[in-house]
Amino acid sequence: MSGSEQNDGPDFALGVESGTLSAGAPIRGNVGGEAAIMARAGDEVFVVGALCTHYHGPLDEGLVVGDTIRCPWHHACFSLRSGEALRAPAFDALPRWRVAEADGVLYAREKIEAAEPRPAPARTPRSIVIVGAGAAGFAAAHALRAEGYDGVIGMIGADVAEPYDRPNLSKDYLAGTAPPEWLPLRDPAWYRDNGVLLRLGRKVESLDPVGKRLTLEGGEALNFDALLLATGAEPTRLPTPGADRPNVFYLRSLADADRIVAACPGASRAAVIGASFIGLEVAASLRKRGLDVHVVAPEAVPMARILGPELGAHVQKLHEAQGVVFHLEDTATEIGEGGLTLGKGGALAADFVVIGVGVRPNLALAEAAGLATDKGVLVDEYLMTSAPDVYAAGDIARWPDKITGDAIRVEHWVVAERQGQTAARNMLGRKERFDAVPFFWSQHYDQTISYVGHAPGWDRHDVSGDPASGDCTVVYYRGDRKLAVATLGRDLESLRAEADFEKAMAALA
Repeated sequence: MSGSEQNDGPDFALGVESGTLSAGAPIRGNVGGEAAIMARAGDEVFVVGALCTHYHGPLDEGLVVGDTIRCPWHHACFSLRSGEALRAPAFDALPRWRVAEADGVLYAREKIEAAEPRPAPARTPRSIVIVGAGAAGFAAAHALRAEGYDGVIGMIGADVAEPYDRPNLSKDYLAGTAPPEWLPLRDPAWYRDNGVLLRLGRKVESLDPVGKRLTLEGGEALNFDALLLATGAEPTRLPTPGADRPNVFYLRSLADADRIVAACPGASRAAVIGASFIGLEVAASLRKRGLDVHVVAPEAVPMARILGPELGAHVQKLHEAQGVVFHLEDTATEIGEGGLTLGKGGALAADFVVIGVGVRPNLALAEAAGLATDKGVLVDEYLMTSAPDVYAAGDIARWPDKITGDAIRVEHWVVAERQGQTAARNMLGRKERFDAVPFFWSQHYDQTISYVGHAPGWDRHDVSGDPASGDCTVVYYRGDRKLAVATLGRDLESLRAEADFEKAMAALA
């Protein structure tokens, strides 16, 4: 996925009339041929790169909030003042130019050099260990170095691969439209150059939070001064007879995706058990590969519990228009070599089966260590666990949320990355509250659903627009409290909803 890199609009080096630039409405242009945007924030004008450094989303279609610019695609946040990527999923800074004004004309000609790395904090842990090499783990390691930390960073991952873009696995990568080189979050040299010591394909056997010591399988012991637990989640395994057959797959890791890809050339029919976001993204990807796809799920309308019946029905129609066949209010009672048996009777032929019915957080290490847990690892507003200097982030972390008023655990990629960033800063004594609004996106063919907030138990929802037109907003409430907003084709509205939630949380701080 990438935005247009054309250098549309005016050349800012030649000048733009000041009166044509309105507050909060960026102008797309270029500086000497390099794509850029000009934006006014208060009394100041800034010129920065036009494309988000995550997936090259068009920032001129984004939202200015204070002195930041938000990407319309995946809600990355950048400082207009420094160009710095303030919040994931982007990590790289935007280029920026010095702005001058003469006779009512704004000019940007001089490119500003990248900012120097921050100096190391005065008091920091001598060694930091990160357990987990996924979204939260990588984001934490990156943030530690960006904050000037110069101590030892160790990262332990059960996955054999270096940190990669997991959301892409069920989307473009599985569909065959994203090559493997797109997936790594950083080149291998980055870890070496930044002193991040990777131990991949390794599991932690035990944690002693009092003695600040980890023991790995095989007996290797590691001491730490600060620790981040980011052990993630594992797919929920079905007890269905035959679910352990070699033609049955789950999708969580790159290796899982590669096994499914390897099964496609010799197959013509696939069954997906579960109409979850992952399940339906897998269905879409397999259709792009030309397979006949059937989806089996117990609900009457896919994802109605999360998105509401209107948006859920629209997603179902999107898939049906592409040839996906649904078997709803049904289950698989047995999986055989050539297909599966349905609970309502009859058989469904399939060369292979993909199961996508949710995930479970990996809590065993935290529970055995005596950390406080309750449907997740309990953390405070700074993401510290019940043990001093031990933090948790990502799929396992359950934190106090001001929007819902509850302690929540969210299994979203961007949430995990942002928690990793906050945990890293707090290890360095920043005392930064985690106040990022949960956000995720789900891609279905040419349409993307954006979702901000968290509404696990809503009792009312309002729909504006028509899902069938690909242009709508759904707002979810519990009583009078707004919990979440889902949008289709309304990226700017999604960004505004996120900013509104941020203001509401700030007022409750």
